[in-house]
Amino acid sequence: MRRFLCIAAMIAALPLPSFAITSFSPTPQEKKDYLSESEADKIRDASTPAERITLFVSFAEDRLKKFQYELNRKVSERKRDEILNSLMNAYVSCVDDAADQIDVAREKQADIRLALKLMKSKEEQFLEVLEKLHRDGRELDTYKESLEDAIEGTKDALSEIDTAEKELAPPPVRRKAS
Repeated sequence: MRRFLCIAAMIAALPLPSFAITSFSPTPQEKKDYLSESEADKIRDASTPAERITLFVSFAEDRLKKFQYELNRKVSERKRDEILNSLMNAYVSCVDDAADQIDVAREKQADIRLALKLMKSKEEQFLEVLEKLHRDGRELDTYKESLEDAIEGTKDALSEIDTAEKELAPPPVRRKAS
């Protein structure tokens, strides 16, 4: 009986076969998040889609400024092309997430008029900068693909804004008591 229990315990201690179904969750090293912890906290703390849109737009602006700074630096980093592409990808991720918040606002019937106005003006500015970089940016070959994705993402966001502005009902008009 002891021998049987020992064998059963050894079998139970064996690892599962390699074909076992497991769920994939990336390790912290594999998971590349484009937001810092404090930025992610700000997004989580924002209670409305309008607040989140404003935050994502400000984060996108920050990434674009950092990209321009890095591009114009005289002393280049060792992995400059990775840095430039990472910043451009982070920019477009912020733009995409801001546009996604428009859909969230639709579902919740939240008022995002002011946030859309801000987003539209900023996105138009961003698009000008991106198109200028595409025409005559330094070292364009190292980040061209990321830049083209950013231009496309910005245009998509502007299109989403236009659609949302058309769908939004006008604000209520207060009438004076007669």
